[in-house]
Amino acid sequence: MSRDGASGLRHGWTTGACATAATTAAYTALLTGEFPDPVTIDLPNDRHPSFALARESLDPGAATAGIVKDAGDDPDVTHGALVSARVSHGEPGSGVVFRAGEGVGTVTKPGLPLAVGEPAINPMPRQFIREHVAAVASRHGGSGDVVVEVSIENGAELARRTWNPRLGIVGGLSVLGTTGVVVPYSCSSWIDSIRRGIDVARAAGHEHVAGCTGSTSERTVQELYGLPEDALLDMGDFAGAVLKYLRRHPVPRLTVAGGIGKLAKLADGHLDLHSGRSQVSFDSLAARVAAAGGSAELVAGVRGANTALDALRQCQAAGLPLGDLVAAGARETALGVLRGAPVAVDVVVVDRAGAVVGQA
Repeated sequence: MSRDGASGLRHGWTTGACATAATTAAYTALLTGEFPDPVTIDLPNDRHPSFALARESLDPGAATAGIVKDAGDDPDVTHGALVSARVSHGEPGSGVVFRAGEGVGTVTKPGLPLAVGEPAINPMPRQFIREHVAAVASRHGGSGDVVVEVSIENGAELARRTWNPRLGIVGGLSVLGTTGVVVPYSCSSWIDSIRRGIDVARAAGHEHVAGCTGSTSERTVQELYGLPEDALLDMGDFAGAVLKYLRRHPVPRLTVAGGIGKLAKLADGHLDLHSGRSQVSFDSLAARVAAAGGSAELVAGVRGANTALDALRQCQAAGLPLGDLVAAGARETALGVLRGAPVAVDVVVVDRAGAVVGQA
């Protein structure tokens, strides 16, 4: 397993890479009677990882192989999950037909890169699997006409901790991955989910979506505007991902909602709101208070505040609307990133109880 040069963290393998390896091993066994173990696959960027088989079974007309996913040092929900592929002979000329086994979801809403009714096996993993089936067929004299049923142990349960229910993927997880490699803490799957969430909202005809930093702000926005669940984007810290994708794929109205700390960072131009990658500037908050006519004492208090919430409380006591000032700054940043795209933006700042403490 390779390590990232900058962070020293171990890379891992996507569910798509594991499904490809399991399919390769199972189809080889179907044609030859022997499972290659470990099984080696070819991925983009000249990577050729090998995977040990965690399970194998050969039945008349079908073979199944399973691989335990290693996501490296990424806190991936599927790390340690058993990804299996059952391969059986298909109709002549059918090519590779995909099926959702236990723990793999099925698409029920338009807007995803897969048709409604299809197993949630994304386009790139499908391409990897097709290429490897063709290679095995050519090596061992097969037709390449197969049914590949991918399963993920406990996938239905794990899927509740993902975006899948909101995206209309029911019954389990998605088989993901564009390169086959999981880069630790790249958060690429989260950002991909944000994009798919926007696609689903657009396909459903929603004219108003909300990007929220967490469940509290999401609840508040839902109460304020009565938005359906598939119009709510679990933005988390990735404000930039929401705004940049909407710039290219606009929706008429966007609400951005979150706590004062996260939105103070957005107001300062930060598009990644994670505490490890951007900080609240109390000098900046103090400058906003001063520009709004706050007293010298209040300005000094805000500059020396412990947290953004502490600064907000000081301003509330003095009757100065810091929440509105932060909301206005965050809205300005959002409009700057949208670069004139036809998206109307409003911002809602909430406290920890979900009460609205600022709007723009």
